[in-house]
Amino acid sequence: MSDTPFQPLAFAQNLVVRGLIGLGLALPYRWRVPLLGAILRGPVGRIAGYRQRAEANLALIWPDMPLANRKKIATQSLDNAGRTLIENYSTKDFQARQAQIIPQGAGVAALAKAQAEGRAAILVSGHFGNYEAARACLVAQGYTIGGLYRPMSNRYFNAHYVQTMEAFGGPVFPQGRAGTTGFVKHLKAGGLLVLLFDQRAGSNQICFLGQPARTALSAAELALRYKADLIPFYATRQPDGLGFAVELEAPIPHSSALEMTTALTRSLEARIITNPGQWFWIHRRWK
Repeated sequence: MSDTPFQPLAFAQNLVVRGLIGLGLALPYRWRVPLLGAILRGPVGRIAGYRQRAEANLALIWPDMPLANRKKIATQSLDNAGRTLIENYSTKDFQARQAQIIPQGAGVAALAKAQAEGRAAILVSGHFGNYEAARACLVAQGYTIGGLYRPMSNRYFNAHYVQTMEAFGGPVFPQGRAGTTGFVKHLKAGGLLVLLFDQRAGSNQICFLGQPARTALSAAELALRYKADLIPFYATRQPDGLGFAVELEAPIPHSSALEMTTALTRSLEARIITNPGQWFWIHRRWK
């Protein structure tokens, strides 16, 4: 029996989310994805506080933008988050769709070269579009890609969400001491690793969309330590709401961890400015 005390609120929240996921999975894929988007952008997003947080973040970053425009972006962001959630639980259907995508960009050749030479590569993105679409796409191309993730605060939800990440074709490791041994071994063996860097963490402040934001340097530090390519990647949701365009940018040149992470930040900023509704404005990114 676990020594962790029972958390009734977190348990209840997980039951609600699992119920919504179960509802979605009972429907055909082309219906379930927009349905979960509609549920999250509707009352559920407001009850959970996601809409309020998204609108507050948008007001912080773009105070001069018309309110109607900010509300529209918040709605798009919530819709994308809901779609992403059910996509990541739709393992078989989701993987089959991503297998049809041909990844684009200068990073595709760089990744192939690193693998051919037995060198590690770290693929870095943010909570933009659906990052797992890119991993599923690359797995279909023959790559085995592990994931480094930040455990969710709701441990009941985290337990089954980790299983969905593992289903996309590689081992996943939690950030922190528990996962260090595994991902270090993976990188030393010339493995590939996916990492998201755009949540509030670490002590380094990097300007992000015009505001200082605590940003972890771990992706760049790992790349420097294990002589791995650091490749920004993105899976941008297409206008039909179901498809994606997957792009791997050219590797970030090795310099200092701070300079490399700043370059990653500028890359993500450019994507957000082009498609602001595809970023997860629901996170507590700034304080």
